[in-house]
Amino acid sequence: MVRVMASGVFDLLHPGHLYYLKEAKKLGDELVVVVATDNTVRKRKHEPITPQEMRLEMVEALKPVDKAVLGHEDDMFRTVEEIRPDIIALGYDQDFDENWLREELKKRGLDIKVVRIGPLSADLNATRKLIQKIIDWYEFQKRMEAVEGKK
Repeated sequence: MVRVMASGVFDLLHPGHLYYLKEAKKLGDELVVVVATDNTVRKRKHEPITPQEMRLEMVEALKPVDKAVLGHEDDMFRTVEEIRPDIIALGYDQDFDENWLREELKKRGLDIKVVRIGPLSADLNATRKLIQKIIDWYEFQKRMEAVEGKK
């Protein structure tokens, strides 16, 4: 059995997330997804919109996902050692240097293949794009209300 590990924030689920997880699942028999904790998201990206427990529950409910777990805040390789994947699937926009990751895995005696999943060619393939679309829609509605004389 080939175990694949994918990871991410999954703050606002969108088609890009689903594509990433479907493609990761195609690489093996079992897909385990590591969901970043709120503290990790704060350190590496931004203030999370959705709490970690909700993100974990949402990801685990997705069809391609066999299991979802919260990551460790202190050492991401601790999670890798616990899951023992055969393959780590990286999203197209995840900020990991693949060569560095391979070297770190090797240093720890972990023989794991690293695969970069390409992007979904769709408009809403990233959380920031989804947020920007909502902002644009909101601003457009406000301008229309001003033009139409509504409150």
